[in-house]
Amino acid sequence: MKERARILLVDDDPSLLRVLAIRLERAGYEVMPTDSGGQALSALPGFRPELVITDMRMDGMDGMMLFDAIRATAPTLPVIALTAHGTIPVAVEATKRGIFAYLTKPIDKETLINTIEHALRIFRGADIHETASDADWRQEIISRSPAMETILREAWRVSQTDVGVLISGESGTGKELLAKAIHRASRRKEARMISVNCTTIPDQLFEAELFGYQKREFATEAGSSSGLAKEAEGGTLFLDEIGEIPLRAQANLLQMLQSNEIRPVGATSPVPIDVRVISATRLDIEAAIVANEFREDLYCRLNTVILELPTLAQRREDIPLLAEHFLAMTKAELDDSVAEVSGFSDTAMELLISAAWPGNIRQLRDVIRRCVVLGSTSLISESLIERSLRQNEKAFLPFARARDQFEFDYLTRLLDMTDGNVAKAARLAERNRSEFYKLLKKHSLEPAMFRQGNTD
Repeated sequence: MKERARILLVDDDPSLLRVLAIRLERAGYEVMPTDSGGQALSALPGFRPELVITDMRMDGMDGMMLFDAIRATAPTLPVIALTAHGTIPVAVEATKRGIFAYLTKPIDKETLINTIEHALRIFRGADIHETASDADWRQEIISRSPAMETILREAWRVSQTDVGVLISGESGTGKELLAKAIHRASRRKEARMISVNCTTIPDQLFEAELFGYQKREFATEAGSSSGLAKEAEGGTLFLDEIGEIPLRAQANLLQMLQSNEIRPVGATSPVPIDVRVISATRLDIEAAIVANEFREDLYCRLNTVILELPTLAQRREDIPLLAEHFLAMTKAELDDSVAEVSGFSDTAMELLISAAWPGNIRQLRDVIRRCVVLGSTSLISESLIERSLRQNEKAFLPFARARDQFEFDYLTRLLDMTDGNVAKAARLAERNRSEFYKLLKKHSLEPAMFRQGNTD
């Protein structure tokens, strides 16, 4: 029997709350009615709804305040707003900010059920298989990691809206690939996605490059330029390393997001624009805001949903898949010159899986490519992997990555010494078992992998 969808219903009008609850229960949903935003928030952890339906105008915490609170803890949970005719402008603004849909009172039953079913299909990920046939939208992302699958489900859901998406993660984790996947899954997929690396454009030229210019400001053969943003008309504008945008350009970008207009440098009037903005960063934007290097209001517009990509060290189960993918890709690029290289020795794969990978997927790709070019046997050897990895050892690691690498090496040595006996390893490390297990979980280490017939 199919599990009933759980709906959290919020309205401070007792009669309407009762009528809606009865209507939804008769339609086959499991409903928890609540009469205030505060009561709804208290019910979230235990009830774990798949959808929230809330009135916009309520005493105390109104619908928008409730939506903001829900977004902080469950950014992909769909919220449907109910509104009277007088609050339609507010509901439209709420939809731009990420509310799934708004329905005007009196509520039409058929419209309500259709909207609920659409929201549930997206939340449950059904549309991933029903709409995106053969998963074409995510074809460039190689993964079987639970962490990445969670990110991809969230990416699919957010792709069905135009809300701001901020992709965070270290260099080399695949932020642009995820942005491309979101674009391919969206209603804008037939239009272009324009990628802009914000670190490569000089500050003094940034606004002209992004928003365009007219000839009286810049003397060129063309005389004017529409700008990169306008080139993405109808599609997606991907701004990589958003934290590097100059403050002056940040103000103009905020204006574009608020009004759907841009003003080219030297122009006397604004130009309408229709783009979806996805941004990415490896920096701590909140720290930049404190340092007055990034506008807080712009950050709020960009990060309706934040997708945080894991490091390669946090998704080690993907390394064999990625290694085989990069091997096949390199052989295809180099054609017959490396035809004899067909795979990896067992010890070579073990080394790939256990390496630190401070450069993440990009570093793995470069290591495999180097090994394919230098390999002289059918299987890439452990020694060849070691040789390729050593070329990266002189790179200066950030403190956090150096600490993580030390922790991983330290824990693996301890577990190897104790044959996977966690009690002994924790005593040697002078840590309690609970804390030691947390460290093992952080680095995806299983004590059983180190046991030789022994038990804890």
